[in-house]
Amino acid sequence: MKLIPVIMAGGSGTRLWPLSRSLFPKQFLSLTSDDSMLQETINRTASFDGEHAIFLCNENHRFLVAEQLREVKYEGARILLEPAGRNTAPAIALAALDIQHEHGDGLMMVMAADHVIENEQAFAHSVKNAISHAQDGALVTFGIVPNCPETGYGYIRRGGELQSTAYTVKQFVEKPDLETATAYLDSGEYYWNSGMFLFKASTYLKALEVFSPDILKACQAAYENKSEDLDFVRVGKDEFLTSPEDSIDYAVMEKTDKAVVVPMDAGWSDVGSWSALWEVDNKCEQGNATKGDVILHDTKNSLVHATSRLVTTVGLEDTVIVETKDAVLVAAKDKVQDVKHIVNRLKADERSEFQHHREVFRPWGHYDSVDENHRYKVKRITVKPGAKLSVQMHHHRAEHWIVVSGTANITINGKTNLVTENQSTYIPVGAVHCLENPGKIDLELIEVQSGAYLGEDDIVRLEDRYGRAED
Repeated sequence: MKLIPVIMAGGSGTRLWPLSRSLFPKQFLSLTSDDSMLQETINRTASFDGEHAIFLCNENHRFLVAEQLREVKYEGARILLEPAGRNTAPAIALAALDIQHEHGDGLMMVMAADHVIENEQAFAHSVKNAISHAQDGALVTFGIVPNCPETGYGYIRRGGELQSTAYTVKQFVEKPDLETATAYLDSGEYYWNSGMFLFKASTYLKALEVFSPDILKACQAAYENKSEDLDFVRVGKDEFLTSPEDSIDYAVMEKTDKAVVVPMDAGWSDVGSWSALWEVDNKCEQGNATKGDVILHDTKNSLVHATSRLVTTVGLEDTVIVETKDAVLVAAKDKVQDVKHIVNRLKADERSEFQHHREVFRPWGHYDSVDENHRYKVKRITVKPGAKLSVQMHHHRAEHWIVVSGTANITINGKTNLVTENQSTYIPVGAVHCLENPGKIDLELIEVQSGAYLGEDDIVRLEDRYGRAED
């Protein structure tokens, strides 16, 4: 039976703010290597003798997923778009239905796109141990062998021993306090709940039919009303929104008598905070984990992450410093969980730093907001070869474009001109315009906006090859 990776790349966690933002969450970040966490997860599937992966993500992240797959030359994937977050049980149901539609049935290896696994060989060994149980109709979950009394994870208590280093599941338990977690560790009967699963698509759907029929019914209706757009599979929005919001643990795993846990001791972490990243990162003799242009003096057991400039420290210990182009976080390492209060404040104040970085990625390329004031904004825009921005207009702003490198096809009110390096053009308020890169190299240009209102919601899209045009 075919083994099909199902990679959940949704969610908009901001526990690693300011590096992680709601429109650029941690699964798209390069934290422990040059590859992003999503790309590391893709690489991990190379040990599977199976089919191309299915990716689950939301509308806002769809082009990030597609671009990161392109960067590692991963072709043939199916990207399923969730119209809204409904937790893991409905998301996995969509993947199971897609597997049945495309393959008849198959083994689903369900993984999150934002986990770290240091020992790939041990990971592959645990997956291999789980296959026979899944083929026999078990709903397999992977329990991480704990190395400390962690209070930030749920736990799985094992029952009777089965063949191939597996156990029945006796109990799922919530995040414990320290005393309880210590007792769990000492007993040797408990594992951290990894959120990874292996089972047949048909087994999972049958379990949903028994324990959560409303989820199954909504997902079946949504999948039947699907449409395909570029690399993406869109399911019916109205139908999907009728699904209850529930995790796979609550919807199925805690209710079934077919749950099996396979231990995994592979250096796993969900990197749920800056201190967790410090734990798994490479450190110097003084216990410091650094990335970017960093100079430290008399600094110990700290994490310093520099993105765009030199960061220096003197006389610090157990500190986290994270610098990006538009924000800096300085926190005591044992208080980093409280970054959520900063994020909540940014969201309440409707600040852009909650949603995205200064550099914003789009399906056609990306732009960096270099400077702005209340009457002007300056952007550095990069357009990929062959890419085209939407046909659009603005009610409140004019734009001046200066080509720095490459060649641009610029259309203004129906008239198209080829604009090359060191040339410029002007787009008046209300003019219908579009920009295209007809060349073989990146198009780089500087955009200067001026006007009474410069918000991104002043873009009226009339035509768009990426499905973003106004209705």
